[in-house]
Amino acid sequence: MPPLLRVVPFAELGRQDLGRVGGKNASLGEMTTKLGAAGVRVPAGFATTAEAYGEMLTAHGLRGRIEEQIGRLHRGAPLDEVGASIRSLMLAESLPDALEAEIVSAYEELGRACDRENPEVAVRSSATAEDLPEASFAGQQETYLNVRGPGQLLDACRRCFASLFTDRAIDYRQRMGFDHLTVALSIGVQLMVRADLAGAGVIFTLDPESGFPEVIVVSAAWGLGETVVSGRVDPDEYTVFKPSMKDPALDPVIGVRIGSKRIKTVYASTGLTRTEGTPETERSQRVLNDAEIRTLAGWAAAVEKHYGCPMDLEWAKDGLTGELWILQARPETVQSRRHTATLRRCRLTTAPGAPLVDGTAVGEAIGRGPVVALEHPVDLDRFPSGGVLVTGITDPDWEPVMKRASAIVTDHGGRTSHAAIVSRELGVPAVVGAGDATHVLRDVREVTVSCAEGEHGHVYGGLLPYEESEEDLERLPTTRTHVMLNLADPSAAFRWWRLPADGVGLARMEFIVAHQIKVHPMALLHPERLDSHDRHLIERLTEGYPDQGSYFVDRLSHGIARIAASRWPAPVVVRTSDFKTNEYAKLLGGRPFEPDEANPMIGWRGASRYYDQGYREGFALECRALRRVRETMGLTNVVVMIPFCRTLGEADRVLDTMMEEGLVRGRKGLQVYVMAEIPANIILAQDFAERFDGFSIGSNDLTQLTLGIDRDSEVLARIFDEADPAVTRSIGTLVTRAHSVGRTVGLCGQRPSDDPAFTEFLVAAGVDSISVAPDSFATVKQHVAYAETHPRSTQ
Repeated sequence: MPPLLRVVPFAELGRQDLGRVGGKNASLGEMTTKLGAAGVRVPAGFATTAEAYGEMLTAHGLRGRIEEQIGRLHRGAPLDEVGASIRSLMLAESLPDALEAEIVSAYEELGRACDRENPEVAVRSSATAEDLPEASFAGQQETYLNVRGPGQLLDACRRCFASLFTDRAIDYRQRMGFDHLTVALSIGVQLMVRADLAGAGVIFTLDPESGFPEVIVVSAAWGLGETVVSGRVDPDEYTVFKPSMKDPALDPVIGVRIGSKRIKTVYASTGLTRTEGTPETERSQRVLNDAEIRTLAGWAAAVEKHYGCPMDLEWAKDGLTGELWILQARPETVQSRRHTATLRRCRLTTAPGAPLVDGTAVGEAIGRGPVVALEHPVDLDRFPSGGVLVTGITDPDWEPVMKRASAIVTDHGGRTSHAAIVSRELGVPAVVGAGDATHVLRDVREVTVSCAEGEHGHVYGGLLPYEESEEDLERLPTTRTHVMLNLADPSAAFRWWRLPADGVGLARMEFIVAHQIKVHPMALLHPERLDSHDRHLIERLTEGYPDQGSYFVDRLSHGIARIAASRWPAPVVVRTSDFKTNEYAKLLGGRPFEPDEANPMIGWRGASRYYDQGYREGFALECRALRRVRETMGLTNVVVMIPFCRTLGEADRVLDTMMEEGLVRGRKGLQVYVMAEIPANIILAQDFAERFDGFSIGSNDLTQLTLGIDRDSEVLARIFDEADPAVTRSIGTLVTRAHSVGRTVGLCGQRPSDDPAFTEFLVAAGVDSISVAPDSFATVKQHVAYAETHPRSTQ
């Protein structure tokens, strides 16, 4: 009989050892032995084995006593009582002598290898079961950091073994059908990375909310990574576009969000670790620079490629050496299991009014019910099924309650917090990092929690009506006419990646400016024209940027890039800003730069602004952002579209202005479209076609200017009709003239979503594409397919 193998170094482990040392430790061994050539750096360590755990249970007769307690659970004893009893039984016993000796010996060898006596180590639990790939045991057991010396190490190991029977772990095994005594526990002992002096976080090799597979998302906070994993801190979040990582000359970082990072975990002078407030200077600073983000993303991509599935990793940066390390890697188990051919949609069916609180949306669903505001977990009989759980932060002890909730709202945490992870697993909508939700909602009777409106989740007062639907995307027909999407909100772009759209027909730049930049571009360039109040607000918004113009370019380029990445490599048509003067004036700092116009709808808007000295510098910032997205980030699927271009001379001046900013039509594949929304664009279609690569019909403005009706007029709304013969004949004329010189014509507007007959007209007229809101895509796709198989005359 071979000798009992109790302790194994990571360097001698691999994926084949999953049943012996659990997924976590097997993965550490796999990366240590197989991914070093790819540059992946893993701290050295060792693991105890499932055989060692079994020896411990046998040596003290614990197996039988645990079975008795599990029997009590099956007969109805409370989960928390059974869990506490089992943990007490295990903590009352010492480890077997042979196991203690081998753990201490391996620890001393670690110290010799790094030339340090009693080195600090992390002690983590790794559950073992043969079918672990079909389940996620992550986070159910305890982790101990900054463990030093044999005494602390052995005590931490005992506590790790006992944590196999936390309430969450017991409950999870019950739900998943695992036998409690066939799941063993391996302990991983790993050299600490001095992240307490730098930062740490997690990495997903897909977008953790939508499952979009073409990005890597890195979260980061100062100090040890426990604050990120537990959700006690709102971390930075960096989004990396995988296709651009293939070219070292490109910058693949397409998104940067700075979290508040109000606390951090550091080494304690007595004990293991402690939590302290983050200095103000660090809160607004990025934890990682672009080079470090790219390094971590490259390692994550290598790990994903090696494992052949999306991965969830933990990383840390050593504040003494500046080195980056991968601490853990496991398969991602939520989004990667979703049925990608089915799209579930939720939407409110009434105007919700102003939200009571906002936060980060987890999931894409809507939940509602009575508010149950709690500071600590309670017995299940005290939490009504379908209640909305409102609390500061959750941990594993909350999970039995979370399963009963219709929605969850927490004051703290980000997309990788405990509340976010468990909510995804349970399919329960959650709004995390909502700030003062426990205070604001405590006296509110009922709320509706909406995570169906993009990246931001909203909590509304009352029980609002909503509807849910599921679309089988595999059953959607194919069409000759391209059906594209209208997208404005970059935070919602990844939600729709599963739709088989032919690209984005309209991405409105002004949405990004209004909601993510919030400042008039000329105010950033000419702060001397602002009052002290606006200057102060802008200085706060742009803190950390080398100049305020860079703030505009950075925010705008990240917003455009996110939309462009969501449909890569299909075309994404980005319309340059088309605010009216009254809308521009509402931006922070905008009033000094905008004239008062009697009719802004047909005033200083669109192309007329771009070469005018009153906005020329602002348009230059827009061009810089577009050029950065295409040339620096590599998203060459971006097509630029010019709105409200009145004359041929104006077209020439705009194109010359773009050329001065490095955006040259035809260079590096750049296409430039023009909106067809003025009768002049139809009358001179062939002349405009000499200057632009395609047309996109703006049906609202075209109808307004063809019929002479203010599109916002309530009095004349009864005769405002895109299907009026004057408008439809203009569209038909444009298509004929554009096609005669090899130019494409699309339409972006609401009418095809509301009127199947108008869609049939467009198909019969021969438009090349129809662009609609995502929630109308499936319906319009079906209408287009019908129109193509049942042709009608356009006369």
